[in-house]
Amino acid sequence: MTKWPNRVGNAYEPPCAGRESPPVPWREQPPQRAVAAGTGQTGPGGLRSAGSGELRKEKLIIQEIAVAEFHRKIREAFEVFDHESNNTVDVREIGTIIRSLGCCPSEGELHDLIAEVEEEEPTGYIRLEKFLPVMTEILLERRYRPIPEDILLRAFEVLDPAKRGFLTKEELIKYMTEEGEPFSQEEMEEMLSAAIDPESNVIHYKDYISMMVIDEN
Repeated sequence: MTKWPNRVGNAYEPPCAGRESPPVPWREQPPQRAVAAGTGQTGPGGLRSAGSGELRKEKLIIQEIAVAEFHRKIREAFEVFDHESNNTVDVREIGTIIRSLGCCPSEGELHDLIAEVEEEEPTGYIRLEKFLPVMTEILLERRYRPIPEDILLRAFEVLDPAKRGFLTKEELIKYMTEEGEPFSQEEMEEMLSAAIDPESNVIHYKDYISMMVIDEN
């Protein structure tokens, strides 16, 4: 037997036993005060939920905080190579600055990025005022993210079929300059200086990967 709500005054009470009450018309139903957050409508107890306008304001505030933090990091990285303290750096340092900010563009992507921040008539130097907005957008969009550690490890293991756990300097140079997208001489020297163990003259790639992996926190 269906049990219908029975209205007495302003209260709703269950119907009497053994008696079926007719359905209460829709206009008599208790008002549904609870609504989803973000609608801006009345919630329980007559309180108003946070409106979509307020949520947009919160998102804008969060984005402004993120932008300010990115600006700080970009300026700090840029200033390391601004030897003249005139808000310019040698264009050859841009790749190092970008990588220090947790981005790992390919050689082609790096060339495109440099072309975007260079002067119309290249001077060999990059100005902070041009680099800052471009780099901020890259960080906000999370472009050029580094390769995950497990993928890097598998790649090195492919180059080490004997499972020795290391590669010689000669092997590394061969793979990096002859296979896939070749490293430039400058990139090769930079990698060797960081990767090669000076005592054994080999790269223990698990240690090197741990050093390369960037803590995004």
